[in-house]
Amino acid sequence: MEQLFPSLSILSLLLAFGIALVAGFVKGVVGFAQPLILISGLTLFLPPELALAGLIIPTLVTNAMQSLRHGPQAAWASVKAFRVFLICGGITLVIAAQMVRVVPEAVLLMAIGIPALAYAALQLGGLGFSLPRRNSKVEAAVGGIAGVLGGLSGVWGPPTVMYLTALGTPKADQLRVQGVIYGAGAVALFFAHLASGVLRADTIPFSILLILPAVLGMWAGGKVVDRIDQVIFKRATLVVLLLAGANLIRRAIF
Repeated sequence: MEQLFPSLSILSLLLAFGIALVAGFVKGVVGFAQPLILISGLTLFLPPELALAGLIIPTLVTNAMQSLRHGPQAAWASVKAFRVFLICGGITLVIAAQMVRVVPEAVLLMAIGIPALAYAALQLGGLGFSLPRRNSKVEAAVGGIAGVLGGLSGVWGPPTVMYLTALGTPKADQLRVQGVIYGAGAVALFFAHLASGVLRADTIPFSILLILPAVLGMWAGGKVVDRIDQVIFKRATLVVLLLAGANLIRRAIF
C-alpha cells in the first residue's frame, strides 16, 4: 500500500476510506452531498488538489448507479427533461475547472456554503420558497451556477438540490434526476481535470481506491431511503444541506 501511495500514511488512507464510506451512505439516503463530505473531510489532512482528485472517480461511479436505479429508459427521460440544466452546467463546469488553481479556497467555500445554509435554514423554518412550474431561464441560471461550483470544487449539489426541492420533486424522481445531473457533471469533471492536471498518474490511483467504500456506503444508504416517506426525505435532505453549508463556511473562516 505504501508503495502505491508513498506520500500517504496508512492512517491517512484509512481515514479517507472511512470518509468515503460515510459520504456514500449519506448519498444513498438523500441523493447528494457525497462530494461535499469528501472534500470537507479529506482536506482536513490532505492537500486540496489531492482531495479534489480523490472524489472525482467515486462520484462518477456512484452517480451512474444512482441515475440507473430505475433503468436506462427512466434515466434517459430525465436527461431529456433537464437538458437545459445539463447543457448550461456542462459548459460552465468545463470552463471553471481550468481556474481551479486561481480562485482562493476561502472564496469558493463561502460561495457554496452561504446559499446552501440560507436556503436550508429558511426551508426548515417554514419560510422557504417554491417554484410552481419549470422555467427554462431559471433552470439555465441554476445549471450554470452549479457548473461553476462543480468545476472549481467538485461540489455542485447545493444549487441542484435547492432547485429540485423548490419544484417539490417526488423522492424517487429527485433521486434519479440528481443522479443524472451529477453523473453528467462527473463525466465533464473527469475530463476537465484530466486537462487541468488535477487527475494524473499519481492522483488517479487514490481516486480509484475510494470507489469501494463509496459504493458500499451508498448501497447501505439505499436500504434506508426505501423505508422513509417524502416528508422525512425532504427534511433529511435539508438537514444535510444545512450541515454541509455550515461546515463549508466554518472552513472558509477558520
